[in-house]
Amino acid sequence: MTDAWTDKKGRGVMNLVVHSSQGVIFLNSVDCSSVQKNGKYIFDLVDNFIEDIGADKVVQVVTDNASVNVAAASLMKAKRPSIFWNGCATHCIDLMLEDIGKLGSVDKIIAQARQVTVFLTCSYKETQQATP
Repeated sequence: MTDAWTDKKGRGVMNLVVHSSQGVIFLNSVDCSSVQKNGKYIFDLVDNFIEDIGADKVVQVVTDNASVNVAAASLMKAKRPSIFWNGCATHCIDLMLEDIGKLGSVDKIIAQARQVTVFLTCSYKETQQATP
């Protein structure tokens, strides 16, 4: 599994972990700030770890659904057709919910729910401050 992110200073990091019957094991964290994160780079990075682990022990690679990962998946399928490359279901659902939240009627309800949340949070804080 990979998890790539960029911090507030624009530095890119990719974490690689393995999920097995033994549990989740952290493999490495790679600073990718100075490289262009394209499909070939992602593929090479993941493929090197597969080599280290042993391709016969790897069944699936899970990443987010970014276009660079889709490109990397195509390269993986060509080299290692027995390994599945899947997008993260959680990331996919998150993207769907973001799009649903942009719909006019849903957006209005979300805005109203935020107002209720702010009201309740402020009321709770005021209660806590008033308590000696």
